[in-house]
Parts: sequence; C-alpha cells; structure tokens
Amino acid sequence: MKLFVVSDIHGSAYWAEKATEKFKKSGADMMVLLGDVYNHGPRNPFPQQYAPVKVAEILNAVADKLLVIRGNCDSEVDAMISNFDFLAENVLLNEGRRIFLTHGHIHNKNNVPHLQKGDVMLYGHFHICEIVDVKGVTCVNVGSCALPKDGNNCYCIVDNCGVGIFDFDDNVIAHHCFN
Repeated sequence: MKLFVVSDIHGSAYWAEKATEKFKKSGADMMVLLGDVYNHGPRNPFPQQYAPVKVAEILNAVADKLLVIRGNCDSEVDAMISNFDFLAENVLLNEGRRIFLTHGHIHNKNNVPHLQKGDVMLYGHFHICEIVDVKGVTCVNVGSCALPKDGNNCYCIVDNCGVGIFDFDDNVIAHHCFN
C-alpha cells in the first residue's frame, strides 16, 4: 500500500490543487488528509488563494480516494460541502505495521498513543515537518502544505519500505526506512 499524505490545507485552493495533482502523479493508492482542511484558524494568516468552497470542489473530485482525519479547525458544518467523511483518529494496517492517523493536537511525538515498536504515527497540526523515533514508534509530522512554519510546503509518502517527506519540487526533506 502506498499513501500520499498532506495536512493543514487551511482553505488554500492553490495548495489543495497542487496536492491533488501531486497525488494523481504519485501512484499512491490513497490520499490522506490529516485535518484542518477548510478553516484558516484564528491564529493563522489567510493562506494563498483562501477559498474553502473551491477546496471542497477540488477534494470532492478525488473523494473516492480520500481518507480525511478531523483537525482542531474542522467543524461539523464542513461535512455539508464535502463528499467525504471527517474521521476522528484512525488506524491502517500495512504489512503487519499499524499506521496511526491523527491531526496532532492531542496525539503527537510528546503524547504517543499505545503503539508497538515498528508502528508509525502520522500527524500534522504543528506546521513543521519531521520524522523522529519515540520508543520504537516512527513519529512523522507531515508539516503543512499551505502554511508551513519551517518554510517547507510539503507532502509525505508512506509505502512498504519507509516514509519520506518531500517539498513540492520533490526534494527530500526527511526519510526513514522501515526495518
């Protein structure tokens, strides 16, 4: 299984379009959004081309390939313009490895849920991309594609071999191979 993962679009039609284009070219089986899809949030500036309804149109076009996790800026009303569900946290199984999907405002590298060595946790929320090991769990902050605090508009690829974070020019920002 190959996953294309982004987080924290925050209503940017520009970055939603870039992400879905990159997803289509990636050969990934599924596009995972780790929350904060439409709303820019009270502490964030407006992102490039802030247009939540346009973001919904872009994402609805690939809804059959989407798995969306609810973030702290997402609300129930967002479902009214979406052809996909906003899930709480979720777990995928791949080659015996659990992949825990969360937004990051509750579970993150400082509050890892009960996972086993070799499992992976994917999250966003902090707008800073990184891959760290916490007691054998690979903790991946996929950053923000629209409002990065570290200057890296990025996406993440997870496959059977490992996990990588890339900028939208496909430069490697961080990478981890599974054992």
